[in-house]
Amino acid sequence: MIVGTAGHIDHGKTTLVHALTGVDTDRLPEEKARGISIELGYAYLDVPMLDERPGARPPEAGALPPRGADGIPARGLDRIGFIDVPGHEKLVHTMLAGASGIDFALLLVAADDGVMPQTREHLAVLSLLGITRGAVVITKADRAEPGRIDALRQEVRALLAGSGLEAAPVLVVSAPTGQGVRELRELLFAAARQQPPRASEGLAARLAVDRAFSLAGVGTVVTGTLHAGEIAIGDELALQGRRARVKSLHAQNRAVERARAGQRCAVALAGIDRDEAPRGQWLTAPAAALATDRFDAQLRLWPGEARALRSGARVHLHLGAQSVMASVAVLSEGDAIEPGGSGLVQMVCQATVGAWRGDRLVLRDAGATRTLAGGVVLDPFAPARYRRTPERLAELAACQLPTLARRRERLLTLSPLGLDLARFAQAEGLAEPLQGWALGEAPRAALTARLLATLADFHARSPDELGPEAGRLRRLVAPRLAEPLWRDLLDEARAGGRVVMRGGFVHLPEHGVQLSAVEQRIAQKIAPRLAAAGAEGAWARDLAKDCGEPEPLVRATLARLARQGELHQVVKDLYCDKATMNLLAAIARRLADEHATVTAAAFRDATGLGRKRAIQHLEHFDRVGLLRRVGDEHRLRADSALFAENSS
Repeated sequence: MIVGTAGHIDHGKTTLVHALTGVDTDRLPEEKARGISIELGYAYLDVPMLDERPGARPPEAGALPPRGADGIPARGLDRIGFIDVPGHEKLVHTMLAGASGIDFALLLVAADDGVMPQTREHLAVLSLLGITRGAVVITKADRAEPGRIDALRQEVRALLAGSGLEAAPVLVVSAPTGQGVRELRELLFAAARQQPPRASEGLAARLAVDRAFSLAGVGTVVTGTLHAGEIAIGDELALQGRRARVKSLHAQNRAVERARAGQRCAVALAGIDRDEAPRGQWLTAPAAALATDRFDAQLRLWPGEARALRSGARVHLHLGAQSVMASVAVLSEGDAIEPGGSGLVQMVCQATVGAWRGDRLVLRDAGATRTLAGGVVLDPFAPARYRRTPERLAELAACQLPTLARRRERLLTLSPLGLDLARFAQAEGLAEPLQGWALGEAPRAALTARLLATLADFHARSPDELGPEAGRLRRLVAPRLAEPLWRDLLDEARAGGRVVMRGGFVHLPEHGVQLSAVEQRIAQKIAPRLAAAGAEGAWARDLAKDCGEPEPLVRATLARLARQGELHQVVKDLYCDKATMNLLAAIARRLADEHATVTAAAFRDATGLGRKRAIQHLEHFDRVGLLRRVGDEHRLRADSALFAENSS
């Protein structure tokens, strides 16, 4: 369990931690000279194990816990970590760097001073971070009369009303005389035994770096609270885009092979320098590493604020151990959040931050003089456009559901173009990265219906064509749909007999009807003539004349053959056979591979055709989806499978 001390300057935080643990957390010379904490300080206290044998007495308060021959506390023993934070107003940002990882808060109020400005702000910070486990400690009891203590109890109770610590016990302590120290220690032991474990199974390691230094013979060491997952010696971790290996590891101030979520850790890293690990950065498993300058969140404005929080407000954003300037865009109706109220916001940061779904954040005003609001991250991949649409607000509501399974299920339903599983896993901070895309049942049905309707419309408008090429059909149906999802959707429709694929073309089953006996006879007559015509092609009227068949019947047969994919209509009434078009497509592919583009001149020279016919063939390839025109050039479509089997 991590305990954080909070309270006004010189209200006895460091002295109390020393009385509880025997450790002086003021480690800097200037701290000792001035008698105040400037940096975060740390101390530890072992929790005695309860002897559950009948009649056994609990261990004496303050008694040393059982230890092994190596001096390390017995296995299974818990240890409380204390974070002693500065109380000075100018050092609230340092306090926030430590407070983001605490489980239990001790809010200190000196009996001789009473409730002071930083008492109120630290209480606001703790409440806005969602901390509900804690106690209030009235310190320096030896300096006040009993009547003063009673009055201060009532003042503290009034202060806590409406905060996350409203039900917290109030203890009276004097560190110099020892009054109340034993009771407070026992309270902490009981809280540590009841501390629920932080979620670690399935989550990637994430440690908020609040301190970094170099040790001779060890190298770079970073410290912080492990927010999620586990870290073990030998693990490869990421920090600011660089990879580093864990050389050694301390958790709760003792050497370990593995550390778990909720522990204070010191991690010795190989492969990274001290100046590459500044305070505020995240040490994470590589799969979960992310940096964003825009995220959506649920925010609560502190009830003590005098004015509403409106879009455009510039604030100091505190997230993990990091602090950056940011602006607020209110997404909720009314474009403002009233004091004591909650709403959805988008945070636009001036520098990238690490933010995962469920992380807590605190906002202070632009002048860093007071705490404004706190909240929780909903989506680290927030869109810059369409951020207030009903569809987007429904997605943010899904992000607030209590379990990962329910969030994923609801987002699948709300994602008409599918859910990017890799991005979902990264936002959730999962240890095992997910791959590919997923499509919910309702979006899948809607897309299939749109596919069939698009094909029916295409056949109605172009009855002489077999159907669009698969890539072109995707651009007509759902151009932003991920390619793997499109292939899956098409394969499912084909397996169910709802569409037919011939070559690279897609059509409805009823569109590719069989030839009649007369049409088969005409097809046999025109086949050698089309083959002889080659890339120049043959006109419908000439084929009818050469075959001695009625022109309307020849036209109908040519159209039917084109619908079956056996012929290609290059321009109206001009046809080429399938083998010829395969050869021409292979030439176009080769030119695209060699020069990145296909020009009319290069295609003309490669095929031996005249310029006019070469351009007609290129325009036909544009229409069917093999190429796309960009200015005077043609580029190969990466998603087109047309003629690929004949492109060697």
